[in-house]
Amino acid sequence: MTAASGQLSVVGDNTGAKLMSGKVFVWLLTTFLLITVSFAEAQQPKKIPRLGVLTLAGVTFQRDAFLRGLSELGYVEGKNLTIEYRSAEGKYDRLPDLAAELVRLKVDVILAQSTPAAAAAKNATTTIPIVMAGGSDPVATGLVASLARPGGNITGITIMNAETAGRRLELLKETGAKVSRVAILWNSTNPGAAVVFKQTQSAAQELGLQIQSLNVQSVSDLEGAFKAATKGGANALVLLASVPVSNHLRQIADFAVKNRLASIYDRSDFVEAGGLMSYGTYLPEMFRRALTYVDKILKGAKPADLPVEQPMKFELVINLKTAKQIGLTIPQSVLYRADKVIK
Repeated sequence: MTAASGQLSVVGDNTGAKLMSGKVFVWLLTTFLLITVSFAEAQQPKKIPRLGVLTLAGVTFQRDAFLRGLSELGYVEGKNLTIEYRSAEGKYDRLPDLAAELVRLKVDVILAQSTPAAAAAKNATTTIPIVMAGGSDPVATGLVASLARPGGNITGITIMNAETAGRRLELLKETGAKVSRVAILWNSTNPGAAVVFKQTQSAAQELGLQIQSLNVQSVSDLEGAFKAATKGGANALVLLASVPVSNHLRQIADFAVKNRLASIYDRSDFVEAGGLMSYGTYLPEMFRRALTYVDKILKGAKPADLPVEQPMKFELVINLKTAKQIGLTIPQSVLYRADKVIK
């Protein structure tokens, strides 16, 4: 109440109103910024992962199975996955440079087919994850610390050829062929083949078989190896997966037929080329399984935490036409176990 008018006057205090309007302004600003950031993020294209594929010999790389496996996992080349293919075309000395090239491209994962390819990738990087698609024995060749705990940046699938080496010799004997001296075509510069060769030697000793080593490091060595096998009296032939062996299967199969040798390889393309038998990992399944590792790693898993997987499915393929050409009648007990028979 003022003295002059005698009336009551209330002086308004707008402090609360100012505080409330300030809070509303901050809320509106925060909301605006969040919407702006979210919109900006939505407008930015998502990073497409990049996969590097390193192979020793492209001829052995089953691209159809590879792409089919990616499709099953939801990946389409060129849409949500970029793939950098690098093949050494059978030349071991090219692998280090090709692996280094994939590292420079900053691929997210390297898929390495074969022990030499995985070794080259390992030497090129300790940070980029590496997935093996094959490889005889990654522990014996020093690629991983153990199958259960690989450690480092490498994991994947092993074809474990060393563990099936003895089974191939047994199959040769079961065909009814007079197997006593076995010629082994292999490449000593391939660390995986070296492991399998030692295992084959041990298995041969247990089976009472003699082994003749035919070291083939280049195409020019094949003719000499054939002459040595003939001169040495070999009556069976075993191929260990390596270049140049895998690139000249028709030539090797023809030699085996001409000299009436029971022969076996770890891959069915040898039988399709005219070889007698093959027994080994089912390759399409191996690639499919290897790609599940790629998928897990792209989604955040670490190679060191993913145990190396051993194959669960093995494939026996027999060529009856070849058997007839070398004078063999394959027992029904063996044919019943075959996954595929070529007539």
